[in-house]
Amino acid sequence: MTVAAPPEAAETDQTPQKNDESLEAYVLRLAHAKAIAVAATGITGTLVACDTLSQVGDIALGKPANRNEARTMLEMLSGKRHRVLSGVCVWQRPQLEPLLGFAESVLEMGQLSASHINWYLESGLWQGKSGACGFQDERIPLTLVSGSPSNVIGLPLEKVRSMLAMVDEKLSQAAH
Repeated sequence: MTVAAPPEAAETDQTPQKNDESLEAYVLRLAHAKAIAVAATGITGTLVACDTLSQVGDIALGKPANRNEARTMLEMLSGKRHRVLSGVCVWQRPQLEPLLGFAESVLEMGQLSASHINWYLESGLWQGKSGACGFQDERIPLTLVSGSPSNVIGLPLEKVRSMLAMVDEKLSQAAH
């Protein structure tokens, strides 16, 4: 699998996706690395870390570094279905070990004209977004085929909620 643009996260393990690493394993590794970076500051309590990537065909799409990368990503996604995966790490520190999970959504993008792509690039709405587009800004014709809209936006609330419930259950069992 090829990575078109590495995901962005300050002071975390941003090792590019390995050839034999699935997108699921990749987003889990990135979310876990973010949690470790925060834990290294000495913070305790419940940490929630997440990293989201898109995938079209066998190419993983992170956040574009510039307009040219954004254009390439939009052209790749235009008229196609793609996956959006978010890795989540929930960690109750120091009582429990990190809990990892992921959420997946499938989107279909309508065909984009060259003028629409140019307008979108000029708008700056592509910046900081996996796959160079934002479901939430409703400026790109994206249809949610399956999965959670909150996952597409970058924090899969349903997954986080279920993982927090698992943490509560583990803490409750440990207390008895």
